[in-house]
Amino acid sequence: MTTEPLNPEEIQRYARHIILPEIGGAGQQALKAARVLVIGAGGLGAPVLQYLAAAGIGTLGIVDDDTVSLSNLQRQVIHATSDIGRAKADSAAEFIGRINPHVAVIRHGVRLDASNAQTLFSRYDIVVDGSDNFETRYLAADTAEHLQITLVTGAVGRFDGSLTVLQPWKRGSDGRQNPSYRDLFPAPPPPGVVPSCAEAGIVGALTGVIGTLQAMEVIKLVTGAGEPLIGRLLMYDALTARFDTIRYGRKVR
Repeated sequence: MTTEPLNPEEIQRYARHIILPEIGGAGQQALKAARVLVIGAGGLGAPVLQYLAAAGIGTLGIVDDDTVSLSNLQRQVIHATSDIGRAKADSAAEFIGRINPHVAVIRHGVRLDASNAQTLFSRYDIVVDGSDNFETRYLAADTAEHLQITLVTGAVGRFDGSLTVLQPWKRGSDGRQNPSYRDLFPAPPPPGVVPSCAEAGIVGALTGVIGTLQAMEVIKLVTGAGEPLIGRLLMYDALTARFDTIRYGRKVR
């Protein structure tokens, strides 16, 4: 993929990235060329969009058909009180424009479903799932696997959260096929077993922790820095300030 070179203003804007050997000018150029789709402009999507915009991702797509409500503002930090009643995709796009005018924002004011998932995903290099329901998570994972598009997926609940990176069509350094989302979570729980955040509550700052980690994984994937969370589930317990990582593999099919 080709893109315009970084101009002097961009070089100054991203100077702290460019001096990192793991990113450098080539990595920043890759960030500028990248196209990332974010599912949801809510609790997880807000920090994802904020930090990817600041990092210089060239094109950010936002899938969200919801409007901003007062109860969102405790955690969805890209929206303001004055945005109540506005489409979240519009509010998020305006916020991104204030952070970084070099980022192109594509608004998809729809709810992700089986009729549009493949069309939407096929326009992007990486998809970040910041949704809040199991139906969307499984649809995103299955669609990304089918189209061979990298998925960074995260989830939160009350005081804990988790995230992982999925590239199930590839093989790891050991030659084994990478696991899929269904290798980690074979099937969604029955309806009503896991309460929503509206029912159980959630700490706003928790979504910032997990969403920022999702953004970090995207930056690593685009620039080639470090080791992404492929085949590993990172879990965070806010009450004990503890991170744990478990490995998971592909199951026999």
